[in-house]
Amino acid sequence: MTSRVILHVDMDAFFAAIEQHDHPELQGKPVVVGADPRKGQGRGVVSTCSYQARTYGIHSAMPIAQAYKRCPHAIFVPPRGRRYSEVSRQVMDILYDFSPDVQPLSIDEAFMDISSTWKFHGSVRSTAQDLKDRIFQETGLTASVGVAPNKFIAKIASDLQKPDGLVIVEPEEVSSFLAPLDIKRMWGVGPKTLPRLHEMGIRTLGDLAARPLEELERRLGKAGNHFWRLSRGQDERPVHGGDPAKSTSKETTFGTDCFDKETIRCTLLFLCDEVARELRRHHYQGRTITLKIRFADFTTFTRSLTLSYFTQHSDDIWPCIWNLYKEFDRDEKAVRLLGVSVSNFSESALQLDLFSSGSQKKSVESLMDNVRDKFGKDAITRASLISRKKSRRE
Repeated sequence: MTSRVILHVDMDAFFAAIEQHDHPELQGKPVVVGADPRKGQGRGVVSTCSYQARTYGIHSAMPIAQAYKRCPHAIFVPPRGRRYSEVSRQVMDILYDFSPDVQPLSIDEAFMDISSTWKFHGSVRSTAQDLKDRIFQETGLTASVGVAPNKFIAKIASDLQKPDGLVIVEPEEVSSFLAPLDIKRMWGVGPKTLPRLHEMGIRTLGDLAARPLEELERRLGKAGNHFWRLSRGQDERPVHGGDPAKSTSKETTFGTDCFDKETIRCTLLFLCDEVARELRRHHYQGRTITLKIRFADFTTFTRSLTLSYFTQHSDDIWPCIWNLYKEFDRDEKAVRLLGVSVSNFSESALQLDLFSSGSQKKSVESLMDNVRDKFGKDAITRASLISRKKSRRE
């Protein structure tokens, strides 16, 4: 392999695999990480599940009640975000030991460019295998790796032999590798585009690659050019350090559809606090505040406003969210889900005067952050949210 050498590293069933590793009694069993199914009455979704659970048709983002109905004897466990982040950092540190060019895509996958480093390990294959072995030795988890001349092919390759897979596509094999693959594997082909491609007689990437570019552009617009180039293995995007976050959000689904205004108010205040804490943790500030609301009939709406300044404080976010909610005419509908997000970021720190009210606000919130980091997020809260915490426990 003499051209670029790109790896796509994808951890296998990451959250569920961590639960099985940390709790050996779960190994070999169907494990579902997500909301409480409440014996088929739960209202959240599946975060991820073990491969044993997938044999029952369970998959990520499936309603948790449906997952329970498909496999009521599965073991349902709540997510442990802090633990997953800890293992993710372990994995990413290992990747950086193999190459300085790493682009994390999410908590459990990343691209790597090893074009200039694979020779230290003897060969491309030995590099990829050494990486997989190192991940397993240090975390007890398996990763599937795709190796190819570009990102598009590497990502497809990593998915073909899961779990614990290793697929290498040499430059001269690109056309033969892509041609028989189902068109569903093409980036950007969704529920609307797929029927149009099928109507054109396109079922595989090879079918698409064989079509004239002019026809695809005429029928699919700019996407036609994008699809045509990828189907021929053309993808020059570099591996870079990853794009900065564009927003931070928190949301919650009520156990039962909610009419009570005070419960809604406390929930929104709690979400504002959580979003603000996340902003401070990552040293972000945002200007655009967004309320998300979903009703019992699953209709979903968002309302936003943009401040004249950047903030990372709940005391700035909360009034905006509450005003957006009060101005929203929900026509007495019951609320199923609420969400709060902040976007339009600036990464520069706020320069507050030492004796300003903003400085005092920052000091109090920093103290609360420190207490929660040390003793857990429920260790300290607003007095006005104590009743909410009690109802959550109940």
